[in-house]
Amino acid sequence: MLTIKLTLSESFDETTNEFGDADTVVLHFEHSLVSLSKWESEFEKPFLSSDKSPEEILAYLKCMLLTPNIAPEVFLRLSQENIEQINEYINAKMTATWFNDREQYTPSREIITAELIYYWMISMNIPFECQHWHLARLLTLVKVCNKKNQPPKKMSRKDAMQQQRSLNAQRKAAMGTSG
Repeated sequence: MLTIKLTLSESFDETTNEFGDADTVVLHFEHSLVSLSKWESEFEKPFLSSDKSPEEILAYLKCMLLTPNIAPEVFLRLSQENIEQINEYINAKMTATWFNDREQYTPSREIITAELIYYWMISMNIPFECQHWHLARLLTLVKVCNKKNQPPKKMSRKDAMQQQRSLNAQRKAAMGTSG
């Protein structure tokens, strides 16, 4: 979850000659499958694979918002720094898991929607509480489950021959023979 404290108005204290925050609001944002689902139900297009207008981006920020009863004009008070914070949060990896990029990977041409991600969760027995996780973390879990559920790859002929040579060398050393 991302928390942003926004100053809506400032006050001036004449006794101390200092500016202070007169009216502030704390906004809590969550980039999750729930947010994605809300946005897709409103715009009826896939969030992850479509270009978005400024209005659609603003609508996504509203879908991400967890803080109740926030007036729409509050979003106009977001500074460029706040927008950058939100973008960093959305693009964050949010996990320590990494994948070996040496394997040949062909990205799927399948369009990913909220319903497809929910299907993956159901088919992999991922609990529905995970729909509130950061979206990148949830997609990483889906990828891990997918990799772990795949049958092991067959060893290449070259690797099988190398393993056989290594085993033969170990046996020769253990038996004290030359062949």
